Amino acid sequence: MTRLRDLMRVTAVRLSAVYLGLFALFAVILLVYVTGTASSILQTQNQETIAEEISELDRLYGATGIAGLVRSIDRRSRQPGASLYLVTDATGRILAGNVESLEAGVLDEAGFTARPFRYARFTESEADRYHLAVAEVVKLPNGMRILVGRDQTDQDRIRLVVRNALILALGLMSVGALLAWFLVGRTALHRLDRMSLATARIMGGDLDERLPVSGAGDEFDRLSANLNGLLARISLLQEGLRQVSDNIAHDLKTPLTRLRNRIEAALGESGPGGDPRQALESIMAEADGMIRTFDALLMISRVEAGSHPALKTEVDVAEIVAGVAELYEPSAEDAGGTITVETPGPVVAAVSRELIAQALSNLIDNALKYGTVPERPLEVSIRLAMSEGRCLLSVADNGSGVPGDRRERVLERFYRLDQSRSKPGSGLGLSLVQAIAGIHGGSLTLDDASPGLRVTLAFPAEARSRGDDG
Repeated sequence: MTRLRDLMRVTAVRLSAVYLGLFALFAVILLVYVTGTASSILQTQNQETIAEEISELDRLYGATGIAGLVRSIDRRSRQPGASLYLVTDATGRILAGNVESLEAGVLDEAGFTARPFRYARFTESEADRYHLAVAEVVKLPNGMRILVGRDQTDQDRIRLVVRNALILALGLMSVGALLAWFLVGRTALHRLDRMSLATARIMGGDLDERLPVSGAGDEFDRLSANLNGLLARISLLQEGLRQVSDNIAHDLKTPLTRLRNRIEAALGESGPGGDPRQALESIMAEADGMIRTFDALLMISRVEAGSHPALKTEVDVAEIVAGVAELYEPSAEDAGGTITVETPGPVVAAVSRELIAQALSNLIDNALKYGTVPERPLEVSIRLAMSEGRCLLSVADNGSGVPGDRRERVLERFYRLDQSRSKPGSGLGLSLVQAIAGIHGGSLTLDDASPGLRVTLAFPAEARSRGDDG
């Protein structure tokens, strides 16, 4: 019973049960309609045939009298496939016809019989002699009675054949439905059991577990695929949280230690004649750097989790590029370098102006910090281009670049190359840019600029001129 209850909870099985019930109902309605209609048609035909024969006998009676009528009925009753004929005298004695016996009371009332009656023919075996018939009884003035009728055996046989055929079809459908219940329900329950076991392991803490996908492409597979995507997202966020925790524990330990040492030095200088101002300014700068690090971590987490208020509107990306590049031109001049911008004209895309500007600022800031080498002046190149419906925003420098085997590593949070550890920064700039690319459905790639490094942010866009808006 428990298995049956579990089976009836499956949608496919319940739908099969509903379809079977509807089919049974319609089959019964069809059975009643077909047999009723067939019986009505045959009944009408029989009555019309009997009425025609009564009319002929009436004309014959008027022309030849009772003797001619009896001779005609006797002749007709002997023909193959004849109707039922019977002539009796006033006492009920059979004078002519092909009926040996009748159900009692049939000849009592004139007119059509109210219902089919039983009768027996001559020269038939005991097992086959009783049949059903309908007839019309006519009373003559001298008390004689004439019965003309039609056998109902064919009508009953048709009704029986139709009923048996529909009952057989209903039975076969029932067996097929039961087999479908068993096969479909068993398969569905097996898949649900596998999904339940997988979810139990996931709830137990195994976030690497995934719901099974059979490849059938049905609703179970679609549900499993969506949930697996959700689990992958949760696992990625959890892994990012773990990495952030580990990186905070390792990478922020050094600045916290420096901060404590400077506070201790400031306390030592606060004695008679001491001036702690310089130490306090250093502590403040260190604290500001830590705040910027935490702000960057918070923004990365919010962007990756999708909780950042990234309002995407149609903006001119080329305008954003020009504004951010202009903002960093003084810093480039102070570093003895230049910034060049190359755009194809106005490029309108549905993006978050704030996040795209933040990503470009991080890329330019990295180029200014780590693209400087003693042997040549710094050159930062910003290029905006379109390719196959995607906006390509790249920032390149002519510095020492990043080795090919380290380009994936520099996208990790807090990861910094050895030569850059002496320069200010937290190692979160490229991680934030990658998160911004993800929220826009894009990607971030690092390539060799020969010399230097080229970082390309790609995201879907639609290129058009502002003049097209009118």
